[in-house]
Amino acid sequence: MSEIRLRSSTFSDNGMLPEATSKDGGNTPPVLEWEDVPAGTAEIALVCEDPDAPGGTFLHWLVTGIPPNATRIGGGEFPEGATQARNDFGHHRWDGPRPPAGDDAHRYLFRLYAASEPLHLDAESTSDDLRDSLRGRELAHGQLVGRYRR
Repeated sequence: MSEIRLRSSTFSDNGMLPEATSKDGGNTPPVLEWEDVPAGTAEIALVCEDPDAPGGTFLHWLVTGIPPNATRIGGGEFPEGATQARNDFGHHRWDGPRPPAGDDAHRYLFRLYAASEPLHLDAESTSDDLRDSLRGRELAHGQLVGRYRR
């Protein structure tokens, strides 16, 4: 399986997410850019989860239906035709970090997937639905980790 190169001008891999991306500090989605999407990609999907949340993995952003020719999301840009699913805050959008005050920095895992076939997910789909739909269809993936603490 090949790897998609995922990067951000908002934060470095394993670096701190700026306050402007946090739920309390502006809630602006970070800029994410990618390259090396393999030929034959029918759809790209993006998920951002906090595996360090006290109640278990917490979904901050799930975007499906990203066209295969897209190379960027966030910072005011959103690919035409893409769908934002409901996150664990209950919204169909990016909702940034808001870990409990005093916790060690939480990790925010941004994962981008290239699928060989349309995934047929909608605005009520979950990250588990995404993982199930990718079985046998995943061509490539990339990951970027941001950290945040209050």
